[in-house]
Amino acid sequence: MKIDLKKYRKKYTENGTAYTTNKKKNRKGVLVSWLFLSPSVIGVLTFFLVPFLIVIFYSLTQNPPVHYDFVGLDNYTSVVNNVAFHDAAVNTAIFSAIAVPLAVIIPLLLAMLLDTKIPFKSQFRSFFLTPLMVPVASVVLVWQVVFHYNGLANEIIQKFGVESIEWFDSEYAHLVILILFLWKNIGYNMILFIAALGSVPGELLEAASLERCGYWRMFFSIKFRYIVSTMVFVTIMSLINSFKVFREIYLLKGAHPTSYMYMLQTFMNNKFDSLDYNTLSSAAILMSLVMVVIIGILFFAENRLGKDIEE
Repeated sequence: MKIDLKKYRKKYTENGTAYTTNKKKNRKGVLVSWLFLSPSVIGVLTFFLVPFLIVIFYSLTQNPPVHYDFVGLDNYTSVVNNVAFHDAAVNTAIFSAIAVPLAVIIPLLLAMLLDTKIPFKSQFRSFFLTPLMVPVASVVLVWQVVFHYNGLANEIIQKFGVESIEWFDSEYAHLVILILFLWKNIGYNMILFIAALGSVPGELLEAASLERCGYWRMFFSIKFRYIVSTMVFVTIMSLINSFKVFREIYLLKGAHPTSYMYMLQTFMNNKFDSLDYNTLSSAAILMSLVMVVIIGILFFAENRLGKDIEE
């Protein structure tokens, strides 16, 4: 068999030229992509990564930013042994352990209710979205009136023979903040769950109904697997928001509330006011580590539960 060398060389040269051209185009495309991404990358590095590294540096030094005496983990040991930090961490943990599950379960149940054929569905949805449009300062003002010692809440419980309660200065302060937290977050979480339930393939639900599958079995066997990612997202956002109830507490009781309303952000805000940067930085890093661990567990659970759906 005779090989046409001229034809072979020509074909090889054309393929090599095409490969070189494609390689140049790909390289140019990468450069253009990075050019468009550069403002975002610079912004993230400037406003997120660099400040975080500075916080880590401050947590390992003494008396920043005047002197930079390296002390290792002494600041962390001091923070962990701090009574105020311990009380704030316990209060925050108790509040988050109660508020986050409720902020997930209640909106999910409401979304499941709205997923059925009920009258006044639009009005019901709008009612729970109203708190998103109300400023926090206005909400806190209403709460101060309702839960005042001579307010509406005490008038109601007095009709049942219960004595008036100092809502903000007793162990019931957690309940007041919990109601406020849920009132502000239920509507947004509910909308997310409604969107997630609407994304479940209709043919699967029709097949399940033809097999006479009950509602709850259909939910846990089909719908639940499709809303796992949304549930994880709602849990993470609710967890973050539970750490951010400081503004409501600050507006209610100022920078030095009672021990029942003393949260981690209150502790860190007071340290910031006193320019105690090393303690503030150490507390922030410890809180970040806890958040990273919890979020990591949630993502691991999501991968395990939603693995068959992705496949």
